[in-house]
Amino acid sequence: MPRRRRTATPKSTLRMVNWWPPYLFSGVRVLEIADDWSSARVRLRMHWFNRNYVGTHFGGSLFAMSDPFWMLLVMNTLGREYIVWDKAAEIDFVAPGKGDVFAEFKLTEHRLDEIRRVTADGGKALVWFENDVVAADGSVIAKVRKQLYVRRKPAKELIV
Repeated sequence: MPRRRRTATPKSTLRMVNWWPPYLFSGVRVLEIADDWSSARVRLRMHWFNRNYVGTHFGGSLFAMSDPFWMLLVMNTLGREYIVWDKAAEIDFVAPGKGDVFAEFKLTEHRLDEIRRVTADGGKALVWFENDVVAADGSVIAKVRKQLYVRRKPAKELIV
């Protein structure tokens, strides 16, 4: 008998991710996840433990602050009828980050409809999402792209 996946709420996910050791110990803080899973906001504070050799944000921390959010938003919005996995990722470091930096993720109904349409017959969708990591003044520090693999589960895999 298949195990039931526990249904998380945006608030419980926010708390869980904020206490997740890689985020807790790197200065990443989830500020908000929308009640309908349509958006999220994240902040990375500058600390002595997440600076690189030249005193700017460590690139791994800049990427990590963006890593799980597209998958979380899409997975929780589409529901249990879909398989959602990270497939690929890219980051372009635009400028040195020297203070607090932020990332926002906004999932549109248009993108969700596109995914549903492509996967309606059981096929897969490979969908790219983009977001910027910005400084407090709005200047771009990094551009992040994530590709998700999304497929509708066959009827036999659906958990009741």
